[in-house]
Amino acid sequence: MNKKTTQKIAFFTLRALGLLVIGILLWIFGFIVYNGAGVISWEFLTTAPEEGMTAGGIFPAIVGTLCLIVGSMIFAFPLGVMSAIYTSEYAGNGKIVKFIRVMTNNLSSIPSIVFGLFGMALFVNTLGFGDSILAGSMTLGLLVLPVIIRTTEEALKAVPQSYRSGSLALGASKLQTISKVVLPAAFPNITTGLILSIGRVSGETAPILFTVAAYFLPKLPSGIFDQVMALPYHLYVIATSGTDIEASRPIAYGTALVLILIVLGMNLLATWMRRHLEKKTKS
Repeated sequence: MNKKTTQKIAFFTLRALGLLVIGILLWIFGFIVYNGAGVISWEFLTTAPEEGMTAGGIFPAIVGTLCLIVGSMIFAFPLGVMSAIYTSEYAGNGKIVKFIRVMTNNLSSIPSIVFGLFGMALFVNTLGFGDSILAGSMTLGLLVLPVIIRTTEEALKAVPQSYRSGSLALGASKLQTISKVVLPAAFPNITTGLILSIGRVSGETAPILFTVAAYFLPKLPSGIFDQVMALPYHLYVIATSGTDIEASRPIAYGTALVLILIVLGMNLLATWMRRHLEKKTKS
């Protein structure tokens, strides 16, 4: 078998695997749409659950999920970007930096349930935040912090060294070079970490189970120290331990569809932001 034939077989295999993954994704999405689209209505999206969550809507859970997404990103994104700037631009390649990178990689492989228990021990009990949006957001922020750090580091490394050299040669300080030259050039790629983080935060159940999620709370939060309902936990509850699982099953499919659409909407917004920044940087 010659090299050209081997290459064709490899490309065919990769295409087939890619199409298989896309097919599975479309099948899952189609299944959820088929079973959940009939439940979606204005009332479903704008009212609170009723009758043991077998009727009514999911509005409090939608609001709670959006609060947790925004809160976790406010906490994790600046911290992750600043950490990556330190390790990439200031700390060099010493043993300490290598150790930090190894620990960051290990942190990203820890099960989410461990983050939930840690968040309960630190934020809920030790710091006294209680079961609240603040505790849940910080726990979710810690969960996605490694992703943001690693993607930001790669984005900063992708910026040509000539950008830094030219800025320093013109008399700019290192801080000015990073803030005015390096970060704007890297930011379109940094948003990749933001997109991945939003997707993961939106669907996590274990961390919020111990820190913020309420079983049944048909009202909107009034502050960051309030408990909230959240779509992932709400979906788990009505699918496994509701008062009438069969009656609430269509609501479960509808909730799953809404959650997928929220994640898709957030990702599309972040992708649009990235493309807009890329165009702005090039111009």
